[in-house]
Amino acid sequence: MADKLDLTVIVATRNEAANIAACLDSLAPAARVVVVDSHSTDGTAELASARGAEVVPFAWNGRYPRKRQWALDHLDISTAWVALVDADESIPPPLWQEIRRALGSPPSCAAWLVDKQFHFMGRRLRFGGFSHSAVLLFRKGAARFEDLLADVGEGLDMEVHERLIVDGAVGRLAHPLVHRDAKGLAAYIARHNAYSTWEAELRFRALHSGRYGVDSIRPRLFGNVQERRRFFKQIAMRLPLEPWLWFIYHYWIRGGFLEGRRGLVAAQIRRAYIEQARAKMLEMTYANRRPAP
Repeated sequence: MADKLDLTVIVATRNEAANIAACLDSLAPAARVVVVDSHSTDGTAELASARGAEVVPFAWNGRYPRKRQWALDHLDISTAWVALVDADESIPPPLWQEIRRALGSPPSCAAWLVDKQFHFMGRRLRFGGFSHSAVLLFRKGAARFEDLLADVGEGLDMEVHERLIVDGAVGRLAHPLVHRDAKGLAAYIARHNAYSTWEAELRFRALHSGRYGVDSIRPRLFGNVQERRRFFKQIAMRLPLEPWLWFIYHYWIRGGFLEGRRGLVAAQIRRAYIEQARAKMLEMTYANRRPAP
C-alpha cells in the first residue's frame, strides 16, 4: 500500500501468546511483518496469522546463526529497510512518526539506535538505568549479528546478548521503544536463569581464551554506545564484588530507589542474575580441574 513504509519487521517468537497481539497491532505502518516462530505450543503462530503477519517456522541446528540472523540470511526481503522487534515490544505512534522521517531523509545513516522503555511489574521504570539502547532498524544488508562463542542448547535459539554489527553510520531515534512483558515475574525470572547460563558460558570462554566471539563488537572506551557497553562489561566481569556493584549502580547511582519497591526488586534481580552467572562460572572452573576418570 502507498502509505506503508518500505520496511520489513521481523518478530522472533517462542510461546509468546500473551504478548504477540499487542506487538503486532503496533506494527501496522510497516509494509511487511514476519513472525519467525520456534514451533510454539501456546497458539502464538495462529494468533500471528490471524493478525495478518507472515509466519515462518524455525528449527535451530545448534550453530551460528541463531533465529534472527537466520531470518536475515534466509528470508526474501524486498524492502530497503529491516527492523527487529521482540514479541514483548511495541512501536508507539510517536516513534513511528520519527521512523517515517528517518526513512524519508537522505541516506546518511545505515542504522538507527533506539532506547527501550522498560516496564516492570505493571509500570514503566523511569529510573534505575534498566533500559538500554539497541539497533532497531537498518538498511537491508548493512548489519549482522555477532558470532559469539557460547552454545547452551536449543532453549536459547535466539540471540540473547549478541549485538548487531553495522556497516556504516548509526543514528539515534529520540522516542523509545516500549518493552512490556505480559507473562509476569515468574517467566521473567525463569528466562533470566537461562540467560545467566548463557552468560556464564560466554564469560568463561572469554576469560580463558581472550576472545569474546568469532565475530564481535570491539570493546572501546571511546567508541559508540555498543562498544562502550562491551568495554565496561569486560572490566566488570573481572571484579570480585560485581553483583553488588551492579546493585549499587541501578539502585543508588541511577536512582532505582525512586521507583519504590519495584526499583528494589528490579535491582535485586539484576544482582542475582550476575551472582548466578558467576556461580555457574565457578562450577565450570571446578569441573575443568577435575581429573579424568
